[in-house]
Amino acid sequence: MLRTDQRVVLLQHGGLDNLTGKTGLAMLRHRQGPIVAVIDPAHAGQNLVRVTGIERAVPVVHGIAEALEFAPEVAVIGLAPSGGRLPEALRVDALQALAAGLNLASGLHTRLGDDPLFQAACRPDRWIWDLRCEPSGLQVGQARAAALSCQRLLAVGTDMAVGKMSACLELLAAARRRNVDCRFVGTGQAGILIAGAGVALDAVRVDYAAGAVEGAVLEAAASIADDGLILVEGQGSLCHPASTATLPLLRGTQPTDLVLVHRAGQDCIQRLPQIPLPPLKDLLDCTEALAKLARPFNSGLAARVQAVALNTSQLSEAAARQAVCDVEEELNLPCTDPIRWSAEPLLEAVRRS
Repeated sequence: MLRTDQRVVLLQHGGLDNLTGKTGLAMLRHRQGPIVAVIDPAHAGQNLVRVTGIERAVPVVHGIAEALEFAPEVAVIGLAPSGGRLPEALRVDALQALAAGLNLASGLHTRLGDDPLFQAACRPDRWIWDLRCEPSGLQVGQARAAALSCQRLLAVGTDMAVGKMSACLELLAAARRRNVDCRFVGTGQAGILIAGAGVALDAVRVDYAAGAVEGAVLEAAASIADDGLILVEGQGSLCHPASTATLPLLRGTQPTDLVLVHRAGQDCIQRLPQIPLPPLKDLLDCTEALAKLARPFNSGLAARVQAVALNTSQLSEAAARQAVCDVEEELNLPCTDPIRWSAEPLLEAVRRS
């Protein structure tokens, strides 16, 4: 629903310098279309690059009135707060954006389109896109993606918010540079906003989760070459006690290849430090074993982990390079930080498979 040419203002209230704002930060890093302003009263007037480290020239303003000077067309809620509920200050600006004639896109669990105040504020020729909704017409998973001839890569992670989406989007950029026919399937709010479409996996009932992923993969494959590449955004982690997302992603994608995503130096779940992470080799073996299950007869070799995308954002350049070398030695797999450098080594490993 969000076109790449539409002018976006990000509602980023208090989330410009932390993971609460990961949706907007991901859009700032990866969206190809125009982002004309960011609203964050805590950082109004500051330099975006200095605050975020993202090389993008976008003004940071105090509220919607200032943002309107840059002629936005769509207001996008850039926060992903715990529980997915709308903070009051952001709610006020979102209503003002609608009243000013903007469209509104939200990935929160709170469905703004069902709120009478938001319905009344939205002009008849504008829209509210609550992307965290279960798609209609769902089927249960049937492993239909296994019959596709194109490559299907799934990003799997050691934790939530380690960079699974970013790894896929950097792979997409690398594939386009090489003229590889490639599609990205977003499965979370940021990925869907950046791609303009996808399936919000955490809004789908568990019985239909694999089928929802399968449907999104089949739709992406409908317009791709036989030797093309579909990149499926990972969600959650097998290591996280609150996450069940990896299994329906494996079932629905029927991947031909996997990329493991990990934050360098992390040895426990970030928000649950009492939960240790297993050695990477153990997780790799477990994931590959799961990928062998629920596959049709004669569907070829089961997916293997082809490379590691290492998040080194908290390390110096020298420490980052050493961390990459350590992982390569430990797993005997190509490894790089696709954000810090590029995803070319990851793409080469995947295409060689």
